[in-house]
Amino acid sequence: MKKRFLKLIDFIAIVINEGLSYFVSEKLGYKIIEECKKCGKCCRYMYSLDTFGEKDFRIMQRIYPGYRRFKIVGQDEFGNLIFACRLVGDDGLCRDYEDRLPLCRKYPAKKIYFNGKLHEGCGFKVVPEVEFKEYLKISQ
Repeated sequence: MKKRFLKLIDFIAIVINEGLSYFVSEKLGYKIIEECKKCGKCCRYMYSLDTFGEKDFRIMQRIYPGYRRFKIVGQDEFGNLIFACRLVGDDGLCRDYEDRLPLCRKYPAKKIYFNGKLHEGCGFKVVPEVEFKEYLKISQ
């Protein structure tokens, strides 16, 4: 009984700390540098964090008709769905560039709050806004 109580206390502490982490005023930010090489890799291999299965994806396509341009091409080792755009040509360029979706227009986000990973050979690079050692000095 005592072990269960301690596990419950640990769980509550984890939930509280997770919640408090959203109120941290300073975060180490990252920025995107360099430029696109127009390889099309980002269009042929992408994730959706909001879509947990094929059924969810079909629902998203009904709600947002623009998502019909995407197709499921597989799953990664963690079970996340991998998508590809039907409109990217063999040359890596979008065949509907003027009417592309906002997520495509904004890719990659100019400022992110996690160390995002981009495709191998992509012209863009993700770098910290401040080196971690400098961040520690600023934070003190």
